[in-house]
Amino acid sequence: MAAYKRGLKADQEGLAILARNTETLVRGLFAVAVALAVAAFFMDSSLLAKESALVFTLDLFFIWFFRDPERRAKGPEDVILSPADGKVVDIRDNTACIFMNIHNVHVNRAPVSGKIVKMKHKDGGYLPAFFKDSHRNERNLICIESDYGLVRIVQIAGTVTRRIDTYFNVGDRVVRGERIGMIRFGSRVDITPPNGYTLIVNKGDRVKAAISAIAIRNTTGQNDSGHYAGG
Repeated sequence: MAAYKRGLKADQEGLAILARNTETLVRGLFAVAVALAVAAFFMDSSLLAKESALVFTLDLFFIWFFRDPERRAKGPEDVILSPADGKVVDIRDNTACIFMNIHNVHVNRAPVSGKIVKMKHKDGGYLPAFFKDSHRNERNLICIESDYGLVRIVQIAGTVTRRIDTYFNVGDRVVRGERIGMIRFGSRVDITPPNGYTLIVNKGDRVKAAISAIAIRNTTGQNDSGHYAGG
C-alpha cells in the first residue's frame, strides 16, 4: 500500500489566487474601506476610521476565504480523487459525503477526466450541510462520464450558503483536478464513484480536492482503506 500511495502523490500547492466570480466583492470592499479612510482623514472622524478598519478586515477575511491555490493532480488516471477539501462526515451506498467547513478551500475540482453528461439544479432549504436530512437542501448534481464509468458529484448548499457556482455545462469535457465550481461558505459535496470501484476513505478522514484519493478500481487489488499524504 505504501508504494501505491507514493505513486499517487500530487504537487505541492502553489500560490493562492481568488476563486472565480469573487473579485468584484473583494475589490468593492477595498474601495469602500479606502473611501471611508479618506473621509475619516478629511473629517477627522474616529468613527469613520473604525468603520474603515472594520471593512478592510472583512475584505482580508474574504481574500483568505475565497483563496484558490494552484494544484496539479498526479497519479494513475483511474484513481478517483476528492472533489472538495474537508472532512468525510458520512459514507453511505458507496457515496462519500465531504463537509467543507469555513476554514476549508471552497473551490471544487474534477475527481476524474471525462465529459459532463448531466447537470441538474434543485432548489431547497439551508439546513447545516453535515445533517443527514440535508438532502432537502439546495443542490447541484454533476455527472461525469469517464473512461472508467459514471462519476456522480452533488454540491449541497449549507446554512449560510445562498449560491452554488458551476463553471461548466453539459457536453463540456473536464480534466482530472480541474476547477469545476464553488459553493459559498459552509457546505457539502457528495461523490459516488463508478461501479467496480471501492471507497478508500473512512468517516472522519480529512481530504483535499485533486490531492486525496477517494476510490480505486477493484482490479488494482487494493482493498484496504486509507488515503495518501496531502489528504
